[in-house]
Amino acid sequence: MSIYFIRPGLQTSIQDFGRPGLMHCGIPQGGAADILSMQLVNLLLGNCLNNPVLELTLTGPVIKFECDISIAIAGAQFNVLLNKITVENYKVIQVKRGDILEFGQLLSGTRAYIGLSATIFTSQSFNSVSTHLISHFGGNKGKAISYEERLHLKNIRIAKSAHINRNLQPCYQSRPLLRVIYGPEKKRFTELALSNFFRKTFQVSAQNNRMGIRLSPSIIVDSKAITDSSDEMISSGLYPGSIQIPNNGEPIISFIEGQTIGGYPRIAHIIRADLHRLGQLKAQDKINFQLVHQAQAREILLKKMKYLENLKNNLAPENNESFIL
Repeated sequence: MSIYFIRPGLQTSIQDFGRPGLMHCGIPQGGAADILSMQLVNLLLGNCLNNPVLELTLTGPVIKFECDISIAIAGAQFNVLLNKITVENYKVIQVKRGDILEFGQLLSGTRAYIGLSATIFTSQSFNSVSTHLISHFGGNKGKAISYEERLHLKNIRIAKSAHINRNLQPCYQSRPLLRVIYGPEKKRFTELALSNFFRKTFQVSAQNNRMGIRLSPSIIVDSKAITDSSDEMISSGLYPGSIQIPNNGEPIISFIEGQTIGGYPRIAHIIRADLHRLGQLKAQDKINFQLVHQAQAREILLKKMKYLENLKNNLAPENNESFIL
């Protein structure tokens, strides 16, 4: 029982929650870049929320199914065809042996997730099957899926029909406002640099991947310094969502496969409730930052968790797992 990749897409990989709790050992968290979408496909299928999924980026695969199975798709919007007939995101899709799923034009977002009513046959490393693409371990021998590759499945079943109403589906607008709290080196920055950081609209550079997201323009104006201190900074811990400002003033957002320490001052950190939105950014997207306080960040997270719990109870009342953001 397996699925066969006629074409793999630009970068299709196996992902789950990743490896939280190991950054002190130098191992990044990894896992799904948009962890919310990953959990939604598993919720639709009645799976454990951490059931491994396929993450595809910018260009999707063409897959031939070699067994009867149920699937669900969430995240980025593609023009998706099953046997040449359009299928929608956020609903259970029943697939028969021999069916062909094809991803066409990308309409919005960057990464989509294919959930399966089955478990992908692969081994764990550090309690996760996630593919760590930069370090080449986990998932499919540490690599993205390639042409004419076959993934074997186990525990296959047929899921009940389910869908998420359109008004409850995540919206990945092309110019998101990402909410942040100040970083630990906030006092190093000049008032002008801080003002520029929150006033400017930034563009995502072509240099963006699961490790980090570079932005432009610089927050430096007229060659003025961005910090009040010339003291060298001791390298300190980074986490997905940490925003560093290097000497050229162009922000760098650390992402899920990012290095675990860095030596540039951290001006801000994206709040936990907004982290999954980073997984839907692509080159030339525009973003803005909005400052919130820690108490507001907690309120936003609690509100989002409540929405997700309500969604879970409506779709799968027997599922006792909690969402992770």
